[in-house]
Amino acid sequence: MSEPTRDDIDVLVASATPHFAYQLRARLRELVADLPGDHPTRLYAEEQIELLDRLGHASSKAEQGKPEPRTRPGWDEIPSSAPASDPLPAER
Repeated sequence: MSEPTRDDIDVLVASATPHFAYQLRARLRELVADLPGDHPTRLYAEEQIELLDRLGHASSKAEQGKPEPRTRPGWDEIPSSAPASDPLPAER
């Protein structure tokens, strides 16, 4: 395979959902595994890997629009409604 590009990374990440975030994260790691640690494409991939990790703890990509306030009635009954910008805490 030719050297991966930012476009290759964007194609993988663009349609990411919380359900598939970790599978895509693993594919992204494999895609850039042979690149040096300081390679610009690898550095970009690492940023996107962090995004996918946050997304995996969220229930919506929700990159646009205003987040629902946690004071909204019923919020306690829907704790998985966390967006990628403010995901639920990672389980350890």
